[in-house]
Amino acid sequence: MKLSKEILQKVRNIEIHTRRLLSGTLIGDYSSAKKGSGLEFDQIRDYQEGDDIRFIDWKGTARQDKLLIREYIEERNRVIMLVVDGSASTFFGSSEELKSELFAQIASVLALVADYGKDQVGLILFSDQVQTVIPPKGGRQHIRLIMETLFGHQPAGTTSFEPAFHRLIQMNRKDAIVFLISDFIVGSGYEKLLRIVCKKYDTIAILCFDRCEQELPDVGFLSVRDPETGLVGLLKTGSKDLALHMKEWHKEVKFMLKKCGADLIELEVQKPFMGELIRFCRQRMFS
Repeated sequence: MKLSKEILQKVRNIEIHTRRLLSGTLIGDYSSAKKGSGLEFDQIRDYQEGDDIRFIDWKGTARQDKLLIREYIEERNRVIMLVVDGSASTFFGSSEELKSELFAQIASVLALVADYGKDQVGLILFSDQVQTVIPPKGGRQHIRLIMETLFGHQPAGTTSFEPAFHRLIQMNRKDAIVFLISDFIVGSGYEKLLRIVCKKYDTIAILCFDRCEQELPDVGFLSVRDPETGLVGLLKTGSKDLALHMKEWHKEVKFMLKKCGADLIELEVQKPFMGELIRFCRQRMFS
């Protein structure tokens, strides 16, 4: 996949900005305080009743003439799965950025945060079928692959969550955190599978929307085309019924996601999101 210089620069800018914000949040490496035969040595301390005698530091004990114990911390290497809507409806934007670009930025920030915490990151990019799967793995080169895949993707196809949900359910990783990134402009019928996903995994739905989807400027009648189906219609932009319908739909989507067991983050295309997203990760993933 050969990417343009513009896309590569976007990837680089996201990396720089995110790592700068991360370094200022004092997140740490989110190793747990669990004692035992972990992966990383922590300290030597005095032996306490109940300590595992396998971790006694005999050389140190002989030198100090008192029992000493070697203490370890165990790293929490979890799996972060980014499930990103890549359908044709994301090829929309009333400002400088399309929703597809916002999705790519959000997923990239999450991938960088996870890499900062030494977690593995995987990607499922979907429309009405699973378009791309990148299995969970760690390391900067892997994160760069995910970012370049996201920014290089061309939105296509209709929106259907079922194929992506089936893939998630088959994955069967109990330690996974799932970030579902979409505008959720899709018909009903996926709630049952979403409940299963939420029961199996810690699931966070990131609902992204453009302000103009709820409050269209009144420019009279407007010819519009559905990017997923190609159908063309005439839209009365100043209709109060249309605005009310879109606001009610937004409320119903939020209610459904929470009812199924997903946590919810709402992000608007026109507003900065990095700080808010990293604060969420700090509270949720690093606590």
